[in-house]
Amino acid sequence: MAARSELLDHIVDQLAPLGDARGRRMFGGYGVYLDGLIIGLIAFDMFYLKVDDQNRPDFEAAGASPFSYDTKNGVNTSTAYWEVPADVLDDPDQLRAWALKSLAVSRRAGAKSRGRSKEDSPQRRRGLREGKRRVT
Repeated sequence: MAARSELLDHIVDQLAPLGDARGRRMFGGYGVYLDGLIIGLIAFDMFYLKVDDQNRPDFEAAGASPFSYDTKNGVNTSTAYWEVPADVLDDPDQLRAWALKSLAVSRRAGAKSRGRSKEDSPQRRRGLREGKRRVT
């Protein structure tokens, strides 16, 4: 498991004025949460924020890149989390502004998933493909 992270402590301290900022261990690193929603992660002592089409241009303009990893099959997979530039990480006001945009990403993602009915769930579609039917 990951040891206590000075980077996590720094980020949580900087984000505290925005709400309930916390870190939670996950996959050898940390998930960074604001008001109960994941907004970022820390992996390999780097901080990444959640990105979608609305805030991606900020990261691209700063020359940032997405967090990626190699799967067991050797396929490189990029995620929806992009590295926070050092100048943003060093400026509390800018870090909070970027974090709020990532909080909005998480809220939009949550709204999309809440809008999907259980009848349209990936598990149900997979079951239908496999010939399983729900008996009512």
